[in-house]
Amino acid sequence: MELIQLTAVFLLFWVGTEAVINLKYGINEEIKPGSVIGNVTRDALKQGFQIAPQPPYLRVISNSEPRWVELSPAGILTTQMKIDRDVVCRQNPKCIISLEVMSNSMEICVIKVEIEDLNDNAPRFPTSHIDIEISENASPGTRFPLEGASDPDSGIFGVQSYSITPNELFGLEIKTRGDGSKIAELVVQKSLDRETQSHYSYEISAEDGGDPPKIGAVQLNIRVIDSNDNNPVFDEPVYTVNVMENSPVNTLVIDLNATDPDEGTNGEVVYSFNSYVTEKTREAFKIDPRTGIITVNGVLDYETTQIYEIDVQAKDLGPNSIPAHCKVTVNVMDTNDNPPVISLLSLNTEMVEVSENAQRGYVIALVRVSDKDSGANGKVKCTLQGNVPFRLQEYESFSTILVDGRLDREQKDTFNLTIQAEDSGIPQLRATKSLVVKVTDENDNPPHFLKPHYQEMVMENNLPGSCLLAVSAEDPDLGMNGTVSYSIVPGEIKHMDVNTYVSINPSGRIYSMRSFDHEYTRTFDFKVLARDNGNPSLSSNATVRIVVLDVNDNTPVMTNPPLVNGTAEVSIPRNAGVGYMVTQVKADDYDEGENGRLTYTISEGDRAFFEIDQVNGEVRSTRMFGENAKSTYEITVVARDHGKPSLSASAYIVVYLSPDLNAQETIGPVNLSLIFIIALGSIAAILFITMIFVAVKCKRDNKEIRTYNCRVAEYSYGNQKKSSKKKKLSKNDIRLVPRDVEETDKMNVVSCSSLTSSLNYFDYHQQSLPLGCRRSESTFLNVENQNSRNAAPNHGYQHSFTGQGHQQPDLIINGMPLPETPRHGRLNLAKIAVTGLPEDFIPAVALFYSPDPNPRTPASLHVIPDAAEVQQTDITTAGSQSGAARPVGLPPSC
Repeated sequence: MELIQLTAVFLLFWVGTEAVINLKYGINEEIKPGSVIGNVTRDALKQGFQIAPQPPYLRVISNSEPRWVELSPAGILTTQMKIDRDVVCRQNPKCIISLEVMSNSMEICVIKVEIEDLNDNAPRFPTSHIDIEISENASPGTRFPLEGASDPDSGIFGVQSYSITPNELFGLEIKTRGDGSKIAELVVQKSLDRETQSHYSYEISAEDGGDPPKIGAVQLNIRVIDSNDNNPVFDEPVYTVNVMENSPVNTLVIDLNATDPDEGTNGEVVYSFNSYVTEKTREAFKIDPRTGIITVNGVLDYETTQIYEIDVQAKDLGPNSIPAHCKVTVNVMDTNDNPPVISLLSLNTEMVEVSENAQRGYVIALVRVSDKDSGANGKVKCTLQGNVPFRLQEYESFSTILVDGRLDREQKDTFNLTIQAEDSGIPQLRATKSLVVKVTDENDNPPHFLKPHYQEMVMENNLPGSCLLAVSAEDPDLGMNGTVSYSIVPGEIKHMDVNTYVSINPSGRIYSMRSFDHEYTRTFDFKVLARDNGNPSLSSNATVRIVVLDVNDNTPVMTNPPLVNGTAEVSIPRNAGVGYMVTQVKADDYDEGENGRLTYTISEGDRAFFEIDQVNGEVRSTRMFGENAKSTYEITVVARDHGKPSLSASAYIVVYLSPDLNAQETIGPVNLSLIFIIALGSIAAILFITMIFVAVKCKRDNKEIRTYNCRVAEYSYGNQKKSSKKKKLSKNDIRLVPRDVEETDKMNVVSCSSLTSSLNYFDYHQQSLPLGCRRSESTFLNVENQNSRNAAPNHGYQHSFTGQGHQQPDLIINGMPLPETPRHGRLNLAKIAVTGLPEDFIPAVALFYSPDPNPRTPASLHVIPDAAEVQQTDITTAGSQSGAARPVGLPPSC
């Protein structure tokens, strides 16, 4: 297991009111991914770093690319991948990975991880062999630069020394260059003789400083050539020049001069860079081989390389030329040619995110501004442009961008910040950096309904499951914070769960769960809840009113008169006049408006005799009914609503004409107060008349005015103290009285005025006085048989007998039933009720025999006061051959 060498250097310094902690860790290269580097949280807390107790504790605001290391939310720093220092930092003396983190209390920690080099690479030469030619007249001490070896490792683990196979002719001399690298020069130690030996082969070894050291080798081939009398010589072995970094290409750097006293080609000198001049130097400069002039070949950058060391060689064109060498040191001079560079120390250098709930002073980004220039050229001032709710806080080595106002994502979710940096050089150079600040959403807005109240009209009898309406609520928040779902607030409608009436889907569409009935539920209200999916969740509600509109779905129902199998029977007097109210038809329709407004009409039957009020349903007669009118009339009354389509109900009404019903004057609805006043007045009038009547009667009794009256005489005669012989009824006491009005099967019974006390049961009018009656009063009692129900009207005499039935009873004579024979026609039995008559009133009865079974001329039967005493009299008539009339139930003397 590889060991991790860890060092931590803690440095705490204060800038203004902000605490910045520098933590430095060291690790070896080549450690495995996931290896722990250090506990940043623990180490920072030891130095007073403020971290709030709630996670996340630390947030990385800047990291290297690629991300060699990673910081967990708990503050544990680990390697993200295998780190090869030779790849990360090449041969730089120091290899440091930096990242900046911010605590949840808005304090900054700069973490630096230094990658310690391992001796994991051996020196390597660029070729497998080095070929060199040396003149045989080369004197001892002559030097020949050799192409050096390279080692990716740095520091002590780089190339430290060279060695050659031991020999007496050649040696190596090690030189250190300005960048710290080492090169080897081959040095001639003894005179050479080509004739003795013209070729030499040795091994050059390069060794690093590891323990154990790693070695790289190359073969050195030396060929000894014939001598050339004179060699080129530079004016100076070392040259130093200064050149401005902003010098353009082809700018003169130096004009080198090497002289060779030989003539011709042996004295013609050519210039070139030595073989071990780096590629970087060759890109920056070039040399003219004929003139030796070195010029700028590329871009010089003081901030990148301040010194170049160029090894130049010059040799003539003669045979076996021995080159001359010189060293040119080029110092690059700084100019204000670099504008400031703005770096954002955040995970995303183009955009940062900040919560809309961030408080004033919250750090959203760390800004580092650098200028490669030196002195005043590199002194930079940084500002934040525009009117934005942020501010820039400058420190010694960096600046922070802080929240400086209230943020509301719903009003503005993006800010484009412009950071401007300006140096102090002449001329001043400036740079700008754009940063997009995206305000992240917080669930700070509840859903908002477009309307606080919704109302929807729905026709009754709707299909269950049909869509009634859709509600909508808006939530300006984003994502789940703005995702709205809908539900019905629990409640009751008509003592039933609201969910049995309506339902709602997640999109806000409300559906009916049942078919609505306007007659049962005309309107109902419920609440819809809109809730977002944020944490915590926010909600709001709206009231929905459903108005159930009426449909003509209810057929009118007849309520009056009561129907039996759709038929009603009513009776009216036969002598009812025009406009007599037969009945009032009433129907109920549970629908509303025009659907429930009813119109009454007579659709079928005897429409010529009746009419109906279309509004209130009163059925009235339109003509008089005569005696010959039929006994029943039939009409069909229809109650029809005004809906579309129209619905109706009908009633079949049978109207009976009854002779024994008094025609009452029908009145319409009147004021109850008026009726009450009239009733009181009527009672007072009747009481007053009664008092007058009693007073008059008492006065007559006191005066003993005894006018002859059949009934009174009968009563007086029967109550005499001295029993006297009863008077016999003779034939002269009974006679027929013809009537001017022709009626069928009727009998007039003439009685004295004592019968007038029963006007509720008798129909009377003045006629000729009977025998034995002194007062000019006679009462005609109409007795109808069954055949007379269809007779003509009775000229207004509406009073009828009590006890009249439709079936004909047995005829009674002296207590015995009268047999029904062809010769004896039978009239209807009429019972004369004497209820209410004076107790001393003794009615008489007579029997009229008509010789004609269907007599056309009625007769009057005079009742004699000497009749036998009875409490109730049955009056019957029967035909007789003789045509004589005799009383029934009278004493034999009659």
